[in-house]
Amino acid sequence: MSQTKMLFASSAFALIALGFAILPVLRAQDATDGATKSHDRVFEMRTYTASPGKFDALHKRFREHTLKLFEKHGMTNIGYWTPIEGQKGHGEVLVYILAYPDAQTKEKAWKEFQADPEWQKVRAASEADGTRLAAKVESVMLKGTDYSPIK
Repeated sequence: MSQTKMLFASSAFALIALGFAILPVLRAQDATDGATKSHDRVFEMRTYTASPGKFDALHKRFREHTLKLFEKHGMTNIGYWTPIEGQKGHGEVLVYILAYPDAQTKEKAWKEFQADPEWQKVRAASEADGTRLAAKVESVMLKGTDYSPIK
């Protein structure tokens, strides 16, 4: 099995396993946000492979800036994971999932995020040596099934 397929499978399994822990949060959000219909909600699973020597800097940027900026632009942070020791991608791969009310909101949110002057400043500062923190970025859009506890 290729590394990408293994990471996707392990990431999907992590989402399922953690789903029961975050289900009350997502249901509470649905109850308080009448504009959000759970049947329209989409999830984005993003997998970042850090550039050599940049894994800690990638974590720092997410920890100190990116999560807050995602929220600012209407993206819901669901969870962030890294492969455990002994697994492919350990020490170089970050997998995270964001949720959006619908696919159109996702497109708008990313455009606004990328144009945000604060994000541009943070990104430039974290990549001042000319090296991107993520050598590879993969994105998969997901929708909850009719039997999924998370939608």
